[in-house]
Amino acid sequence: MIERIAQDLTAAMKAQDAARTSVLRMAKAALKNREIDKKAPLEEAEAAKVLQSLVKQREDSIEQFQKAGRLELVEKESAEMAVLKGYLPQEASPEAIAAAVEQAVAETAATSPKDMGKVMKAALGILQAGGKPADGKKVSDTVKKRLGG
Repeated sequence: MIERIAQDLTAAMKAQDAARTSVLRMAKAALKNREIDKKAPLEEAEAAKVLQSLVKQREDSIEQFQKAGRLELVEKESAEMAVLKGYLPQEASPEAIAAAVEQAVAETAATSPKDMGKVMKAALGILQAGGKPADGKKVSDTVKKRLGG
C-alpha cells in the first residue's frame, strides 16, 4: 500500500494533477510520521488504520462544512476522501457488521448494554480477521440496537 501511494504520487506529479498530488503527499506524510513514531516500518494493517483515520477526518470535516454551508469545501473534502478510500480494503457491509455483532453477542454471552465493550471488541476482531474493516461508529450503532442501548 505504501509503495503504491508513492508510485501514484509520482504519476500524479508527472500528470500535474494538483488535487491528487496534494492528497497523496498528505497521506504519505501521515504514514511516514506513524512510521517514525513506531520506530519501525508499518505493516499493511497499520497503514490501513492511518488511512482510515484520514478518511474519518474528511468525513467529520464534510459534516462541519455542510452545517456551515461551505459547499466548495465539501466538494474538496469529498474528492480527497474518494482518493484515500481507493487505497483501503473494501469496507464491511451492514449485513456483515450485523452478522459479526450477532456472533460476538453469542461468543460473549452479552445480554445488556453494559456488555457493549466486550461485544464491540469481539465484533471488530471478527471483522478484522475476515479482512473487512469497519467503521467503529457503524459497529457501535449496530451493537446498541442489538443490545437495546
